[in-house]
Amino acid sequence: MSSAVAGFNAVIHPEQRIRICAFLLANEEAAFSVLRESLSISESGLSKQVKVLVDAGYVRATKERGVSRPRTWVALTAEGRRATVGHLAALREIAAVVESS
Repeated sequence: MSSAVAGFNAVIHPEQRIRICAFLLANEEAAFSVLRESLSISESGLSKQVKVLVDAGYVRATKERGVSRPRTWVALTAEGRRATVGHLAALREIAAVVESS
């Protein structure tokens, strides 16, 4: 199970963060409001979790400029995609070990 440990990512693993990363893996980018509504996370809770992911280099958040109601867009970085895919593979491997026991 050493490969599972290698892919496991403690930054991504908490429930809200893995849900954010999984949503963004399936959707190239998302407006902050769409992400919040889709995942049923409060605005402040989502903001905190996105900040952790931005600080880790896994997510980028950009604000629209020059519009009357600017929106924030959130997307996985290339590093974030690799980390999410690796973490999900690690979870699958852990589950496979458990299921084969």
